[in-house]
Amino acid sequence: MTSQNPDLSPEASSADQAAELAAEITTETTSSADRIDTDDADAANNADAANNAEAKEAKDADASKGSRTRQMLGMKGADYQETSIWKLRLQLMKPITWIPLIWGVVCGAASSGNYTWTIENVLISAACMLMAGPLLAGYTQTINDYYDREIDAINEPYRPIPSGAIPLKQVVAQIWILLAAGILVAAGLDLWAGHTFPTITLMAALGSFLSYIYSAPPLKLKQNGWLGNYALGSSYIALPWWAGHALFGDLNLTIVIITLVYSFAGLGIAVVNDFKSVEGDRQLGLQSLPVMFGVDKAALISATMIDVFQIAIALYLLAVGEKLLASLLVLLVIPQITFQDMYFLRNPLENDVKYQASAQPFLVIGMLVAGIAMGHAGV
Repeated sequence: MTSQNPDLSPEASSADQAAELAAEITTETTSSADRIDTDDADAANNADAANNAEAKEAKDADASKGSRTRQMLGMKGADYQETSIWKLRLQLMKPITWIPLIWGVVCGAASSGNYTWTIENVLISAACMLMAGPLLAGYTQTINDYYDREIDAINEPYRPIPSGAIPLKQVVAQIWILLAAGILVAAGLDLWAGHTFPTITLMAALGSFLSYIYSAPPLKLKQNGWLGNYALGSSYIALPWWAGHALFGDLNLTIVIITLVYSFAGLGIAVVNDFKSVEGDRQLGLQSLPVMFGVDKAALISATMIDVFQIAIALYLLAVGEKLLASLLVLLVIPQITFQDMYFLRNPLENDVKYQASAQPFLVIGMLVAGIAMGHAGV
């Protein structure tokens, strides 16, 4: 009689095979699911990487565009490398610096008390602004870059001259062309105004001479923080103001003195521009105020000059009976003091540009208020 093993029965064998098949199917399904999850994770990671790359590319493009804009305006931090010769020429002229001189012409026209809104007056004012801004301020900035090429090699090596992007011969040619064009426009303005004495031409020549001795040896006024910055302040406030006033009225001693006083506020503004080059100035022995007094004390001197001399102009306006406009000028000084405390006095090296962008609009509006008040008072 033969015994039968139940493990070897057909039914048991079929059951085992079915269990093994089910286990294999389960394992394969799990593996497939894991692969799908892994593929999904890889796809998600790739998508994130692509998005991050696109975001970085967009950010870099924005940064490049911003740097390019700063370069064209002649602003701090413009390390974008340009190759177009005309854009390089424009960068040398620093268009951002034209604005105060153009505004000075407006203030002078207002202080004359004779400006009227006619097409002819608008066009002749635009010609005066062209002279003061793009031509003569452009000349000033170009000649300054020419003589500052050693300092710029330390502080701003990406600028056209120290970077070698533009030959020195072309820079010299640009200096002479801008100077000649500015003097010619000034002579034309004198002719239009009917001046028997070439007042505006003389101012243009004086301003050009100041620009030269400010930048060039042996005088190089910028080596002295006080003289250099006052020369710069008067060139940006007094001279264009005189030109605008003389174009539509008679320039008198009172206007000359008041605007020279106002130029001490311009001295304070000029000091703000010295902080970006303090290291290069120190290495080359230039006695800017930040080098002479240290960064913090120079910032305090700058802020004090800006505020005190605007208040002095307001007191003068009060003395000649312009109470409302004198009060408005004082009110415009208050936000400047606020921004000085918020930005400039706390960290002048980091916040110089932010302070200028925040506070200077109030200063230039105050200049126009003063000009209108002088014209109204018949100063």
